Amino acid sequence: MRTMLSQVRGLGSAGIGTDSHLIRQRITAYANIPLIVGAILVVVSLIGADYETARQRLSNPLVAALLVALILNVTIHMRLGMQSVIEDYVHHEGLKAASWIANWLYTAGLAVVGILSILIIALGG
Repeated sequence: MRTMLSQVRGLGSAGIGTDSHLIRQRITAYANIPLIVGAILVVVSLIGADYETARQRLSNPLVAALLVALILNVTIHMRLGMQSVIEDYVHHEGLKAASWIANWLYTAGLAVVGILSILIIALGG
């Protein structure tokens, strides 16, 4: 039997309701669509271009911001997806904690390297 309060809160049998993790994963998935389309357009426009042309294109603040946003969003989405896999399939608590830390460090490292690469090229390094 369910109480009226539990029905109003909508938390379900697990007591957590629609987890914000799932919502964040969906939002990043939907945000990836226009970001990836924009990045594909930038890459296609650079087919056959030399390094200086590519550097000039990336010097445009809108293009650099698009690519930085894409890197951030993709790495966040990847971290959330791997976190779901870890939670579902890793049952040993110590290994689960180590996997979460490794997942976070890996995705943060990818984001830092990607963003620094874009900034170095965009700023003429």
